[in-house]
Amino acid sequence: MTKPADPFTISVIQASLVSAADEMFAVLKKTAMSPIIYEVLDVGTGITDARGELVSSGAGIPTFVGVLDKAVKRIVELHGFEAIRDGDCYVTNDPYYGGVTHLNDVVIALPVFAHGELVAWTASIAHWNDLGGMTPGSMAVDVSEIFQEGLRLPAVKLFENGQPLRSVFDIIAANSRLPDFVNGDLWAQVAASRKAESRVRQLVESYGLAAYRAALADLFEEGERRGLAGLATLPEGTFTVEEEQDDGALWRAAITVSKERFVVDLSGNPQQRAAPYNTSRDGAVISAQMIFKALTDPTLFANAGSFRALEVITEPGTIFHATGTAPHGYYFETRIRLYDMLWRCMARAMPERLPAGHFASICGTVIAGDHPDSGRRFTMVEPQMGGWGATATRDGLDAMYSASHGETFNCPVEICEARYGLDVGYKRLRDSGEGKGLHAGGRGMETSYRLRAPAIMSAGYSRARQPVWGANGGADGGVNGLAVRHPDGSRQDYTFASGVRLQPGDEVLVGTANGGGWGRTPA
Repeated sequence: MTKPADPFTISVIQASLVSAADEMFAVLKKTAMSPIIYEVLDVGTGITDARGELVSSGAGIPTFVGVLDKAVKRIVELHGFEAIRDGDCYVTNDPYYGGVTHLNDVVIALPVFAHGELVAWTASIAHWNDLGGMTPGSMAVDVSEIFQEGLRLPAVKLFENGQPLRSVFDIIAANSRLPDFVNGDLWAQVAASRKAESRVRQLVESYGLAAYRAALADLFEEGERRGLAGLATLPEGTFTVEEEQDDGALWRAAITVSKERFVVDLSGNPQQRAAPYNTSRDGAVISAQMIFKALTDPTLFANAGSFRALEVITEPGTIFHATGTAPHGYYFETRIRLYDMLWRCMARAMPERLPAGHFASICGTVIAGDHPDSGRRFTMVEPQMGGWGATATRDGLDAMYSASHGETFNCPVEICEARYGLDVGYKRLRDSGEGKGLHAGGRGMETSYRLRAPAIMSAGYSRARQPVWGANGGADGGVNGLAVRHPDGSRQDYTFASGVRLQPGDEVLVGTANGGGWGRTPA
């Protein structure tokens, strides 16, 4: 008879799994070729159990961590447990095949075997700078189907019996404008998975399968318990929100809170579009997971048990549950708009607890061209920072990344100028005076990129017409904006754009919104 695992052993195994996910993150950061990965940290790492239930996660973008378990589950669904072997490794980037996001975000998932059994998966996701498609950077706005957005990798094997499938590697390289970079980033993700694989195997060999499984069961139960405990602190009832978007579309949501369930109902929203502004159902679930986690248990790392009390209702064929061949290139703006709307819904119900709105856009800015000094092709992918909302007790935070973008960083000016051949004219806090209140919203940013050589720009900015919302009587925080100023002084403003041709002397001007104010300004 196997002796049950003691609490100390269970705790050691759980802590080791967290460390393994963090180690994955460190390996990926240290070995990737692209600044969007090693500087900005546009990545996520995690470990799931054999079925794809999230066990632990490393640092990185919160929405990315929510992708990994869903990607693994889809891989298992498509291939079946019986077809998965030790030494295999899978790749997916397609939202209809477990990729969840858009084609630039590539998931590498490796099954971990111990004592002849599948016991875990080690998985990572990272933004690759170019996977083909209509425009450099693979983020075109003038698309109507996912086929136009780049190479689709439908949860296929990348390795079999420990050996790389060279044909898959060749297909990936041949479809990218930056083959050296995608190949280097791919191998960095493989290395990260292999490092965590060795850690999980060591755990099972040291403590046995029974203790390992007991530790996972305990972990999930603890996540559920903490989620329910946090849920009990929320006001019960049904809370609704309707919000007009920049394009005039009306979005709506209803959140029903009880002691046992947190239900997010996204019924009645606009139909999916023949444009790259859709998200998968899994993407909508991730937005709801982030809200639920922030409200119920913001301190403990997430695992599958954390979300057992959450239910999300979507309608197939809508922008929050795209089907068929709808494109997803700018899914992140739709997802962050959804996250922000759900946050606004609960902030109205709990104004003393939740802050006002933040700039709530990735403000993704992609500039691609040939380096003016070396001639080497480059693609800059730069998310922007903006202001966060004020709270009942303090002003908002200045120059932060969006709330769904997590532990990411701006690319240092020195790296940007060296790798891309741009001049960064300035990065400074915005002094617009918007977002006033009893407590003021945090300040957004103003940034200038000056071109030294011809290039092509793509960008996606939401909250460009509908301003950041204030709370409890606080003022709105303004809007995000992007413009190109030419040497002759003429200027064009953009929100979503691709294929914009830039010439030497052009200046790309970025302005991100202040956060919303909280409370009325004293008379």
